This record gives sequence, structure tokens and C-alpha cells, in this order.
Amino acid sequence: QVQLVESGGGLVQPGGSLRLSCAASGVTFSRYVMGWYRQAPGKQRELVTTITTGGGPNYADSVKGRFTISRDNAKNTVYLQMNSLKPEDTAVYYCNARNIVLGMNYWGQGTQVTVSS
Repeated sequence: QVQLVESGGGLVQPGGSLRLSCAASGVTFSRYVMGWYRQAPGKQRELVTTITTGGGPNYADSVKGRFTISRDNAKNTVYLQMNSLKPEDTAVYYCNARNIVLGMNYWGQGTQVTVSS
């Protein structure tokens, strides 16, 4: 059974930082592209960042220079360090694991991030 479990969300003031974690089980973690997506109220889910099996990151323009994705294959965990947070970063953040070759795509349950003073 595949599970992606996010943690680390919460309430933070503008300009603050949060670190999200996503622990994966039931998959060969190192073979999956990992990503973070977010969905704000009334909006579609959007890509925030992905990291390849080789560790190469890709970022949405809106978070470049502020967010950093990383992965620890030994711990089956992907992280999202979020700095200089803005109110517009408020959303539910979802962890994603994708293997195009196998045709597999998995989602976590989401964690709420709220940026407000």
C-alpha cells in the first residue's frame, strides 16, 4: 500500500519560513519524481516544484528564489523549505510521487499552509 504523508504545515506570518516533509512508503522512492503542488480556495491545483530521481529541481516562477526542494532517498522523504512566505502562498500543499515509465502517480492527503498576520 502506497502512502505519502505530509507534515510541517501551519500558520506563519508574512516573511516567515516553514519546512514541509513528505514521507513515502510502499514505493521504491528513488525511482520516483517527487513534487509539491498546492491548491488555494477557489483555484485549481498548481505545480510548485519537482525534483527528479537524480536530484534536479524545477520551480514555478512564483516560488523561485524562495522555496527549495530536496530529497533524502535513504529516508524516503522529500522536503520543501519555504522562505519569505507571502499571503498568496496560502494553500493546501500536496506531495506527489510520479513514475512515468510505470504509469504510477500518487498523492498525499495535503497539509494546510496559511500565511497571515
